[in-house]
Amino acid sequence: MNLSRKVTAAIIGPGNIGSDLMMKLLRSDVIQPIAMIGVSDDSRGMKMARENGLTTVPTGIDGIKDLEVIPELIFDATSAYAHEYNAAVAKELGSRMFDLTPAAIGPFVSPTVNLEEHIDAENVNMITCGGQATTPIISAISDVAPVEYAEIVATISSKSAGPGTRANIDEFTETTAKAIEEVGGAKKGKAIIILNPAEPPILMRDTIYTLIEGEFEEAAVIASVEKRAKEIQAIVPGYRLRTAPIIDGQLVTVFVEVEGAGDYLPVYSGNLDIMTASAVGVAERVAREILKKEA
Repeated sequence: MNLSRKVTAAIIGPGNIGSDLMMKLLRSDVIQPIAMIGVSDDSRGMKMARENGLTTVPTGIDGIKDLEVIPELIFDATSAYAHEYNAAVAKELGSRMFDLTPAAIGPFVSPTVNLEEHIDAENVNMITCGGQATTPIISAISDVAPVEYAEIVATISSKSAGPGTRANIDEFTETTAKAIEEVGGAKKGKAIIILNPAEPPILMRDTIYTLIEGEFEEAAVIASVEKRAKEIQAIVPGYRLRTAPIIDGQLVTVFVEVEGAGDYLPVYSGNLDIMTASAVGVAERVAREILKKEA
């Protein structure tokens, strides 16, 4: 591994997700964020980026072409609608894209499940907050028992759902359901999201229902779920099982909770924290691979 440098990165979207992502990347030992891309230099996120030494580009992703250094990695924290164009520009520049929108142009990636399969992908999709919180658990169950059907209900604080999240509700349900099948391994998947207006704001909570086909060993399912939860915690420290998996006949129910790290967002914004932490986890693995090839 080349320890003499860090892999350069830019973030598109200086909103809540992009700003929280920046704070995490500033702590990375293998990635150096160099630019924040937006449409106005006066936003809070752009001002904070400058305060942390990043170049701000208020002309959108096309402005990346004018940077002195073209970033090797680009994180898209905008919207599913905008990502299609952003992905095309990243490809033109030869930059690796990490998509935090539900656009699903590239392969779905959850770091504890299938990262190594897509280590060389030019565009990886981080699914959704609900997808990152639940597909690894469904995958863990699928590892030891055939999952006929899986349904997840993601409940997040209304305060942690900004304009981008609200605009992508349809894409959230469609993308998450598809990832339940492709990443989780369920034959059929369904996703529901609930925005809870409670005060004080609640932490992100997800309920995972899986219907198992045929006979299975209950102890193996429980052990697989608990092992996967610990693996997720290594990337997202605030992730935890609320109880041990509940098994009732063929139905396995798992309750999870995600507390944010408080880097930029309040701790109740676990839905955003799990996206940024997972994206950093994937990108750091890719960066290490880049540096290893240079050594």
